[in-house]
Amino acid sequence: MCTGKCSKCIGITLFPLAACAIVSNILLYFPNGRVLQLSEITDLVWFFHGILGAGILVILPAFMMLGAGGAGCCANRCGRPWAGAESSMLLSVVLAVLGFAGGAYCAVISSLGLIGGPLCDTGDGEYLYPFRNNTLEDNYLFNQTTWSICKEPENIILWNIVLFSVLLAIGVIEAILCFIQVINGLTGFICGTCMRKRK
Repeated sequence: MCTGKCSKCIGITLFPLAACAIVSNILLYFPNGRVLQLSEITDLVWFFHGILGAGILVILPAFMMLGAGGAGCCANRCGRPWAGAESSMLLSVVLAVLGFAGGAYCAVISSLGLIGGPLCDTGDGEYLYPFRNNTLEDNYLFNQTTWSICKEPENIILWNIVLFSVLLAIGVIEAILCFIQVINGLTGFICGTCMRKRK
């Protein structure tokens, strides 16, 4: 597959992934559809890893990848008129690095969210993190019988596990795709032609 088509394919793939990441991050604010007070929401949700990391920081390079892929197979070394002196492929590499950072950021925060567990009410009306600072062998992810310790919000553990897992997977996939685009973009910039339409 030529560099232009590869860029376009990656760009198209990143859009639904970024949209899913944004939606998943927003859902973390509303466990089981409930509106909680700000102090009752798990702290890692406020890092906006799905909205900013796997969302906005990935949508920007996705747009550029579509533009870089629109010049044809490999005729994308020179920039478009709107890109000025910058090369569309080289700019797509720079933005792909940004997208890689966004995907990696989402994956890291999601991993921490899965390991640390949610903020919940254990029955005495006080919200705390009952699963933090545990050893890996005693982690709640491997012992579902401990899930009953969280009374409110209802099903908060399952809610967090599913959404943080989705965000982890999306972040990893986006980081891989953006890394591929870095290699692809550099190849297109170095080996591509510089064809412009004549007036």
